[in-house]
Amino acid sequence: MIELEGVPELIDPVMICAFEGWNDAGDAASSAVAHLDREWKGEVFGALDAEDYYDFQVNRPTVWLDGGVRKVTWPTTRLSVVRTGGATPRDLVLVRGIEPSMRWRSFCNEILGFAHELGVEMVVILGSLLGDTPHTRPVPVSGVTSDPDLARTMDLEESRYEGPTGIVGILQEACTHAGIPTVSLWAAVPHYVSQPPNPKATLALLNRLEDLVNLRIPLGDLPEDARAWQLGVDQLAAEDSEVAEYVQSLEEARDTAELPEASGEAIAREFERYLRRRDGQPGPGQPGLGTDPGVADGRDSSYLRDTSSGRTRPPKPQPKDESQSPASDEGPGTGPAPEGPNDKGPNDKGPDGKGPDGKD
Repeated sequence: MIELEGVPELIDPVMICAFEGWNDAGDAASSAVAHLDREWKGEVFGALDAEDYYDFQVNRPTVWLDGGVRKVTWPTTRLSVVRTGGATPRDLVLVRGIEPSMRWRSFCNEILGFAHELGVEMVVILGSLLGDTPHTRPVPVSGVTSDPDLARTMDLEESRYEGPTGIVGILQEACTHAGIPTVSLWAAVPHYVSQPPNPKATLALLNRLEDLVNLRIPLGDLPEDARAWQLGVDQLAAEDSEVAEYVQSLEEARDTAELPEASGEAIAREFERYLRRRDGQPGPGQPGLGTDPGVADGRDSSYLRDTSSGRTRPPKPQPKDESQSPASDEGPGTGPAPEGPNDKGPNDKGPDGKGPDGKD
């Protein structure tokens, strides 16, 4: 039995999960959950025992100084709660950590135990993968579920993937078998610029999450960071004629493939999003959202706080050579697909032996 002391009764809770590692290209998914935690001032109430799930020779603990006192931060998965603002507040349970090294079934059972104890109504798992997508175009985000009814009612793609999977795929199946509605959102990160951070992909995940859970998420400096990231990659690509030519070929392939998508319905959806952000008003199916979701009206401050610091992010990304792109049998403009839409895994390694996060 999981004891949850100090956590008040939650309002319509949704669990949002992301894990660093195989399913987190460009750190886009873990950065999205970190953004939610930061903007809504999350309060950590629990953590999984690092001894049970992590190989410390793979994910090493870190030592740091706190007022001259040496302390150790162990790699683990932490859970926090945030309360969104507005006339109709809602709670989010944020799960953020590192993909475990062992005992995945026990790991998922612990997460499910927290979900049941907290009365979670839906689980959303964020992931990001390397793909043949140009950095100059909107980041593709796919919504995938293993539940046929959920796929139909929420306009999602039903997973038909077969092959190796990461903790995202295992947790999704565990939640589905436990009867908890579960969705995975996958952002495609350009494989030639895979180094973290990738604020543009993080922003795309948050925008899709907004629509999925009917919340207006405060974006802070993220839109400006995304623009600065794209300008930086533009400048780097312009300095290498081969990279610039390759990016142009990806753009042409992407534009050709998505031409039928420029429908009146798609344009109307984007215009509604623009109006919601400009006026701070709820969109269709979003009654009572406040104008300042960054402020939690009446938020209970009794949550337990964890002062553990996160890891730092590297500087601007660097373009990769075309020869290092992931293997794909679908030609230009398509990379390894998320676990669902194209029956291909997010984690296939490319010729350079690296996974979707650009790591071994």
